[in-house]
Amino acid sequence: ILTDPLTPCGQIIALHFSIPTVFFLRGIPCATDVHAAQAPDPPSYVPRMFSLNTDHMTFSQRVKNFLITVSELFTCSMIFSPFESLASEFLQKPMTITQLLSHGSIWLRRLDFVFEYPAPIMPNMVFIGGINCRQKK
Repeated sequence: ILTDPLTPCGQIIALHFSIPTVFFLRGIPCATDVHAAQAPDPPSYVPRMFSLNTDHMTFSQRVKNFLITVSELFTCSMIFSPFESLASEFLQKPMTITQLLSHGSIWLRRLDFVFEYPAPIMPNMVFIGGINCRQKK
Protein backbone atom coordinates (compact mmCIF):
# COMPACT_ATOMS: atom_id res chain seq x y z
CA ILE A 1 0.00 0.00 0.00
CA LEU A 2 1.30 3.46 -0.89
CA THR A 3 0.10 5.71 1.92
CA ASP A 4 0.78 8.88 3.86
CA PRO A 5 1.74 8.07 7.47
CA LEU A 6 0.29 11.31 8.85
CA THR A 7 -3.12 9.66 8.84
CA PRO A 8 -2.19 6.01 9.42
CA CYS A 9 -5.44 4.41 8.26
CA GLY A 10 -3.63 2.85 5.28
CA GLN A 11 -1.09 1.34 7.63
CA ILE A 12 -3.83 -0.16 9.80
CA ILE A 13 -5.33 -1.86 6.73
CA ALA A 14 -1.89 -3.04 5.58
CA LEU A 15 -1.21 -4.62 8.97
CA HIS A 16 -4.62 -6.26 8.98
CA PHE A 17 -4.01 -7.87 5.57
CA SER A 18 -0.24 -8.41 6.16
CA ILE A 19 0.90 -6.53 3.07
CA PRO A 20 3.95 -4.24 2.81
CA THR A 21 3.63 -0.49 3.12
CA VAL A 22 5.43 2.30 1.26
CA PHE A 23 5.20 5.66 3.03
CA PHE A 24 5.26 8.86 0.98
CA LEU A 25 5.90 11.88 3.16
CA ARG A 26 7.65 15.19 3.72
CA GLY A 27 7.87 14.71 7.46
CA ILE A 28 5.72 13.97 10.45
CA PRO A 29 5.60 16.27 13.47
CA CYS A 30 7.44 15.04 16.55
CA ALA A 31 9.85 12.98 14.42
CA THR A 32 7.48 10.03 14.66
CA ASP A 33 8.72 8.81 11.28
CA VAL A 34 12.31 8.79 12.50
CA HIS A 35 11.44 6.94 15.70
CA ALA A 36 9.29 4.41 13.83
CA ALA A 37 12.14 3.67 11.41
CA GLN A 38 14.47 3.34 14.45
CA ALA A 39 16.87 6.00 13.19
CA PRO A 40 18.97 7.78 15.80
CA ASP A 41 17.49 11.14 16.78
CA PRO A 42 19.41 12.77 19.63
CA PRO A 43 17.67 16.07 20.47
CA SER A 44 20.96 17.76 21.29
CA TYR A 45 22.30 17.20 17.76
CA VAL A 46 19.36 16.92 15.33
CA PRO A 47 17.41 20.19 15.06
CA ARG A 48 13.62 20.05 15.33
CA MET A 49 11.47 20.88 12.34
CA PHE A 50 10.37 24.45 13.21
CA SER A 51 13.20 25.44 15.58
CA LEU A 52 15.14 27.35 12.87
CA ASN A 53 18.33 25.75 14.24
CA THR A 54 21.05 24.30 12.07
CA ASP A 55 23.21 21.29 12.76
CA HIS A 56 25.76 23.64 14.39
CA MET A 57 24.01 24.73 17.60
CA THR A 58 25.16 26.64 20.62
CA PHE A 59 24.42 25.36 24.10
CA SER A 60 21.32 27.56 24.46
CA GLN A 61 20.03 26.39 21.07
CA ARG A 62 20.55 22.78 22.15
CA VAL A 63 18.54 23.42 25.31
CA LYS A 64 15.79 25.07 23.24
CA ASN A 65 15.84 22.09 20.87
CA PHE A 66 15.51 19.69 23.81
CA LEU A 67 12.57 21.65 25.24
CA ILE A 68 10.85 21.56 21.85
CA THR A 69 11.36 17.79 21.78
CA VAL A 70 9.74 17.39 25.21
CA SER A 71 6.78 19.58 24.25
CA GLU A 72 6.31 17.57 21.04
CA LEU A 73 5.82 14.40 23.06
CA PHE A 74 2.76 15.83 24.80
CA THR A 75 1.35 17.45 21.67
CA CYS A 76 1.70 14.39 19.48
CA SER A 77 0.26 12.07 22.09
CA MET A 78 -2.94 14.13 21.88
CA ILE A 79 -2.88 14.32 18.07
CA PHE A 80 -2.31 10.62 17.45
CA SER A 81 -4.38 9.16 20.31
CA PRO A 82 -7.52 8.70 18.13
CA PHE A 83 -5.47 6.69 15.62
CA GLU A 84 -3.91 4.62 18.39
CA SER A 85 -7.32 3.70 19.78
CA LEU A 86 -8.65 2.97 16.28
CA ALA A 87 -5.68 0.70 15.52
CA SER A 88 -5.92 -1.04 18.89
CA GLU A 89 -9.62 -1.68 18.42
CA PHE A 90 -9.35 -2.82 14.78
CA LEU A 91 -6.23 -4.99 15.18
CA GLN A 92 -7.33 -6.37 18.57
CA LYS A 93 -4.05 -5.56 20.34
CA PRO A 94 -2.64 -2.43 21.98
CA MET A 95 -0.77 -0.24 19.48
CA THR A 96 1.08 3.04 19.68
CA ILE A 97 1.64 5.22 16.64
CA THR A 98 5.33 4.35 16.64
CA GLN A 99 4.59 0.62 16.71
CA LEU A 100 2.04 1.06 13.96
CA LEU A 101 4.40 2.93 11.64
CA SER A 102 7.39 0.72 12.43
CA HIS A 103 6.03 -1.91 10.04
CA GLY A 104 6.62 0.31 7.01
CA SER A 105 8.79 -1.26 4.33
CA ILE A 106 10.09 1.86 2.56
CA TRP A 107 9.94 5.54 3.48
CA LEU A 108 9.91 7.79 0.40
CA ARG A 109 10.87 11.16 1.85
CA ARG A 110 9.95 14.22 -0.20
CA LEU A 111 12.89 16.30 0.86
CA ASP A 112 16.37 16.78 -0.41
CA PHE A 113 19.22 15.86 1.90
CA VAL A 114 21.29 18.76 0.51
CA PHE A 115 18.70 21.42 1.41
CA GLU A 116 17.83 20.06 4.86
CA TYR A 117 19.95 19.60 7.95
CA PRO A 118 22.06 16.46 8.09
CA ALA A 119 20.47 13.75 10.18
CA PRO A 120 21.08 10.04 10.51
CA ILE A 121 18.75 7.90 8.42
CA MET A 122 18.08 4.21 7.95
CA PRO A 123 18.64 2.23 4.72
CA ASN A 124 14.89 1.98 4.01
CA MET A 125 14.55 5.80 3.92
CA VAL A 126 14.92 7.09 0.37
CA PHE A 127 15.18 10.79 -0.48
CA ILE A 128 13.12 11.73 -3.53
CA GLY A 129 13.06 15.46 -2.85
CA GLY A 130 14.78 16.47 -6.05
CA ILE A 131 11.50 16.00 -7.88
CA ASN A 132 9.64 18.78 -6.07
CA CYS A 133 12.05 20.84 -3.95
CA ARG A 134 13.75 24.12 -4.70
CA GLN A 135 16.31 25.95 -2.67
CA LYS A 136 14.90 28.87 -0.66
CA LYS A 137 15.62 32.37 -1.95
